Amino acid sequence: MDHNALDTSSISFTAHYTAYIWYLQKWSNPAFVTRQGRLYHALMQPLEMITRGLLGQDVRTTLLTRHALIDRELEKNIAAGHHQVLELACGLSPRGWSLRSRHPELLYIEADLPAMAAHKAQLLSRLDCDLRRHRAVACNILAESGPLSLESVLNSHFDRQQAITVISEGLVNYFDRATINAVWARLGRALSAFPQTCYLTDNYIELTDHPLAGVVRQANRLLALATRSSFTTHFRDDAEAREQFQACGFSRLNSFDPNIELAHSDLPKARGGAVVRVLRATV
Repeated sequence: MDHNALDTSSISFTAHYTAYIWYLQKWSNPAFVTRQGRLYHALMQPLEMITRGLLGQDVRTTLLTRHALIDRELEKNIAAGHHQVLELACGLSPRGWSLRSRHPELLYIEADLPAMAAHKAQLLSRLDCDLRRHRAVACNILAESGPLSLESVLNSHFDRQQAITVISEGLVNYFDRATINAVWARLGRALSAFPQTCYLTDNYIELTDHPLAGVVRQANRLLALATRSSFTTHFRDDAEAREQFQACGFSRLNSFDPNIELAHSDLPKARGGAVVRVLRATV
C-alpha cells in the first residue's frame, strides 16, 4: 500500500518533518511518513549538524524531548483514570495510534484544521483503527463558536462525567500572547465542566542570555518569510507562566525542563540548556 498516495499538499513543513523524526526514533508507523518529510529531513541535515556541533543541540533534540515528556505525563494520567484524550493540532503525530495500541480502552480524538483532519482520518482508517474510539475531527482553536470550535469538539465527542486530558504539541508558539491567552481562557472554562482535567503543552521559553538566542531570532525571521507565520515566546520564566495560566482559569501549573526530567534517558540532551518546556496545567 502506498501511504504517500494520500494528498499531502495542505500539510505544513513542520508536520512533515516532525513525523519523519518520530519515525526514525521508532515511535511511529510508516503510514505517517511522507515523501516531503524525507526530503525536508535530508535538506535539514547540514544545518542540524552545524547547530549540534557549535551549540550542542538541534531541532531533533527539542522535538524528541518534548514529545517524550508529554507522553510521560499522559501515561501518568491514564494510570490515574484519564481515559479520554483530545489532541489539538494533531498533524501527523503517531501518539494516538501508539497509545491506543497499549491502552485500547482510551477514547482518543485527534483534532486539526479541516484538510489535515480529513487526511488524518484517512490514515487512521487505513491503519484499521477502531474509529468508534479513535478518530480525527475538524477543529479551529480560534473559532469561538460553531462546529469547528474547541467547545463544540469537547461537547460533541466526550463524556463530561469522565476525566479528560487535552494535548497540544508544536502549536502554541505560533500565536502571539494575546491570541493564545484567549484560547487558554476558553479551554479553562470548557474544562471546568469535567470532574478531572489536565492540559499538556510544550512552550518555548523567552531567550535572552541563552547561547541559542541569536540563532532562534534568525530562525524566526526565516520562518516568517518562508511560511508567513512567526514564532512567539510567551513567558520569561515559570513564575510568569503560572501567573498567566491562573488568569486563564487554571489552578495549578507544573513546568518540566527536558534536561532535568530526562537526564537519565537515552534521548539526546541540549547542551547549554533546553529551549523548550512541557507545561502541565489543571483547572
